[in-house]
Amino acid sequence: MRERAVVAVDDLQKVYANGVEALAGITFHVEPGEVFGLLGPNGAGKSTTIGVLTTTVTPTAGSARVCGHDVADDPIGVRRSIGVTFQQSVLDQDFSGFENLRLHARLWRMPPAEASARIAYLLDRMGLAARANDGVRTYSGGMRRRLEIARALLAAPQVLFLDEPTLGLDPAVRRELWSLIASLRREEGVTTLLTTHYLEEAEGVCDRVAVIHEGRIAAIGPPGVLIEELGGVTIEVRAIRDAGPAADALRDLGIASRPPLVAGETVALPMGESPPDLARMLADLQADGLGVAATTVRATTLSDVYLHLTAATGAHA
Repeated sequence: MRERAVVAVDDLQKVYANGVEALAGITFHVEPGEVFGLLGPNGAGKSTTIGVLTTTVTPTAGSARVCGHDVADDPIGVRRSIGVTFQQSVLDQDFSGFENLRLHARLWRMPPAEASARIAYLLDRMGLAARANDGVRTYSGGMRRRLEIARALLAAPQVLFLDEPTLGLDPAVRRELWSLIASLRREEGVTTLLTTHYLEEAEGVCDRVAVIHEGRIAAIGPPGVLIEELGGVTIEVRAIRDAGPAADALRDLGIASRPPLVAGETVALPMGESPPDLARMLADLQADGLGVAATTVRATTLSDVYLHLTAATGAHA
């Protein structure tokens, strides 16, 4: 995989001037055309990784290459190969959608005829052609996000970086945006590296994900594989008040190799497969005076993987 990688990160480290170690030696490789997700809590190192790969953050040690260009030795080569959408909008609010794209094309020194054709294509593809001459201030949040992605794609980059691309958008707009990104991937073959806190989206759109925790990669692989490794079935128990006794009782059943995870009044226990007498076990659990309000057996999700890897809410061991 390393030989084919469009993005190659090897033992990447970053220590800021204040002594904070943001990255403690991470390694991953992204293949051509892949949609690769970086997941992790705030402060885990995701934004620092994106910063290094887009040449806005200087690494302390290790190496990172994008489209064959070293981020430290050839930052201009990297920037010529990528498109980026940031968490915060970089659109000029005093311009129209068309004017924003035309300004960006000039900054990229695109030939006028090529720029005009590309702008027209992207405005149409993003569903913005009818509003192209309207001021960006009049755009909805979803329209602005689509314009920012069009801006990132203007120079036909080989790699597209999306930093929390759907943050703050309603679910319907998020689905629409991911559908657009998927179709552009098919049409243009662009490799996409994204960060997101919406784990159900990552599970649906990413070929592989890397979970970063405290500056290290806790796991990497296709979402489905990571889910199966944790256990394809999850018991979820909701307690009336204190979830501790229910978590202890679940652990004592001996039906899973991992400890249950407690999040407020909810306990989740992933396992490989359901034992034949699981229904009786759960009925006994509710009848044992442990303050169990309800029990559910459901499919394990990427959110379960994320929580178990990062211990975001604390495992009850």
